[in-house]
Amino acid sequence: MRLLFIGDIVGKPGRMMVKHHLPKIREKYKIDVVVANYENASHGFGIMPKNYKELKNTGIDVMTGGNHSFDKKEIFPLLEEEAILRPLNMYEELPGKGIFVDDEKKIAIISLMGDFAMPRFDNPFRIIERHLEGLEDYVKFVDFHAEATAEKRAMFLMLKDKISALVGTHTHIGTDDLIIDNEAGYLTDIGLTGCFDNVIGMSEVEPLQRCKTGFSKKYDVVDNCKKIFQAVVFEFEGSKCKEAFKIKAYDFEEEFISQKALKL
Repeated sequence: MRLLFIGDIVGKPGRMMVKHHLPKIREKYKIDVVVANYENASHGFGIMPKNYKELKNTGIDVMTGGNHSFDKKEIFPLLEEEAILRPLNMYEELPGKGIFVDDEKKIAIISLMGDFAMPRFDNPFRIIERHLEGLEDYVKFVDFHAEATAEKRAMFLMLKDKISALVGTHTHIGTDDLIIDNEAGYLTDIGLTGCFDNVIGMSEVEPLQRCKTGFSKKYDVVDNCKKIFQAVVFEFEGSKCKEAFKIKAYDFEEEFISQKALKL
């Protein structure tokens, strides 16, 4: 099985890149399952139902969330009905679910959020393992939406005997530490899909104002920018990760393999 994961899709530029590149990439690399993080898809904050459907139609099978999952209240009904997740460690009383299981394909997709510098919910380190019970023979993919590199690394080391792959999201800055350790894939952060010539996919005006004064207006996504598509592909045999590589594309140029996993 080949799984492709697209990191934080930021606004209209990110959606444009997915629409342009994903159908061709899915066919070229014979991808079986596509997962993507949606939490910045509608102008940088959450996702609207129309943008969910727009992305779904590009070939995304499951979408994962993060701290902006609930920014657009209109998405609440879809969180209950569709393969669109919010973090597993959000409180059970809140809308939606944090895990998607396909018994036919024997795959489980988990959306998990870090603890450091994030809204306070259940400790992800204390709750994750019980949700893996009964899925021993399944491919288990975790999107860990977290701020701190150390927290992502610690989570992987705790879970590497129990999962198939873990990829970090949230910082919007891709890292080059793609590895396969104990037949489990790991990448600290896949990076954003969207604008890359400003600040984490947003106009630099508001971040600069906040850096100077401590205050700013809401961050804004601009349409006119240099764009990047970033994804990672994992190849599984049974529940074990055997190969992995990163894919990049700039604007509407042809995609390329930017890194292959180091096997430890």
